[in-house]
Amino acid sequence: MATPPAAMSGTARSGTKLAVVGAGSVGTSLAYAALIRGSASHVALYDVNPAKAEAEVLDLAHGTQFSAAAVTVDGGGDIAAVAGADVVVITAGAKQSPGQTRLDLAGTNVRILEQLMPRLIDHAPDAVYVLVTNPCDVLTAAARKITGLPSSRIFSSGTVLDTSRLRWLLAHRAGVSVSSVHASMVGEHGDTEFPVWSGATIGPVPIREWTVDGARVFTDASLAGTAREVTQAAYKVIAGKGATNYAIGLSGARIVEALLRAENAVLPVSTVLDGQHGITGVALSLPSVVGRGGVRTVLETPMDDGEIASLHHSAETLRQSLASLGI
Repeated sequence: MATPPAAMSGTARSGTKLAVVGAGSVGTSLAYAALIRGSASHVALYDVNPAKAEAEVLDLAHGTQFSAAAVTVDGGGDIAAVAGADVVVITAGAKQSPGQTRLDLAGTNVRILEQLMPRLIDHAPDAVYVLVTNPCDVLTAAARKITGLPSSRIFSSGTVLDTSRLRWLLAHRAGVSVSSVHASMVGEHGDTEFPVWSGATIGPVPIREWTVDGARVFTDASLAGTAREVTQAAYKVIAGKGATNYAIGLSGARIVEALLRAENAVLPVSTVLDGQHGITGVALSLPSVVGRGGVRTVLETPMDDGEIASLHHSAETLRQSLASLGI
């Protein structure tokens, strides 16, 4: 089913199609965020549950009069809904339960990808594929192996959301706007992720030198506590409401915009590495240039010795998970 674009003063970038695979809480939140933000001129939603997908499409379509731009919304239970997509975001899969780590999900969701990815490629052979389903790093490596696509065209949302969580916490404690905080979470989107404190700043001021009324705000102990809080944030949300969906929906829409608008934005997405920091063959997050066609460059982010060690520990954790799955 389809709805014509509403007559509106704003317009999304014409001729851009976003396909969202999975009409669960994450997929629908991402489609909703893309609709509101005008991320694409056409949003298609596909799910194996036709009634659920069609109902979500109707609910989204009924609100297009009020979105930021003229957007067409359609989709349903036919995978052909993704045909011609410029970007396909995959949110389908088993969801994380309270107390369950992202890596525990790996086996189930890899099997889903083995069935799903060839069908998606048949319908959208030229798309850039963004995985949001967890464990996204493991699934990125699996999806690349399944499809044979270059790492630039098949990657995951990685630590884009974790970085937003980090910046929100730091901004709150420093008393500044989130946009003034420059800090990144890197590594696994999971328990071994970590912030690059050596390069973190508020404006031009190194994070450890930020003061309020002459007193330093961020001690080593408080920074370590902040890092733990970021790493555990998803578990806290899941324990309280059963899923994380709004923030990942917004961060997914942000990645889509970087792709469709050829922004060359620096975002910590997760790609299969090829020698960066001496790591090859596993997917993990590093600040990367995201623009037309996918990930254009994975940046050689400066890190101190401890951070390099943490990155290799994260890579080894993911390598062991891949090996256990035969990937």
